[in-house]
Amino acid sequence: MRYSAENPLGKMVEILLIEDNPGDIRLVKEVFKDAKLNNNLQVALDGEEAIKMLRQEGEYFKTPRPDLILLDLNLPKKNGREVLREIKEDDKLKCIPVVILTTSNAEEDLIETYKRDANCYITKPVDLDEFIKVVKSIQNFWLEIVKLPPR
Repeated sequence: MRYSAENPLGKMVEILLIEDNPGDIRLVKEVFKDAKLNNNLQVALDGEEAIKMLRQEGEYFKTPRPDLILLDLNLPKKNGREVLREIKEDDKLKCIPVVILTTSNAEEDLIETYKRDANCYITKPVDLDEFIKVVKSIQNFWLEIVKLPPR
């Protein structure tokens, strides 16, 4: 799935959201759209689809490489830990920043994902307003402050 927010502010930023919760997808999509930043939001609904998109395999051969990945840990088919491992072991993908955005607040998940070179770990708030605030913070930091590596 592809959603676009268009704005004349700089280059188009490609974002891959790897998430299976329709409500969370909708919220992230709306926050990025409302920001009016120049971005394309791709969505992978499970870990296998995410890897195919990242490697541009099969039907995803024209999928643009993302500048930023938002990764849930609890995914069907291939979990987020496996997806993170594959990203960081692939020379063509490992420099893409990966933000873990998950409901898990387990210390072992936090430690494991940082050991696997996640760029940051964010626990999704249950409260709707807090969730929106978190997504806006991600957008502000990663799209407006940080200099992302070239594709």
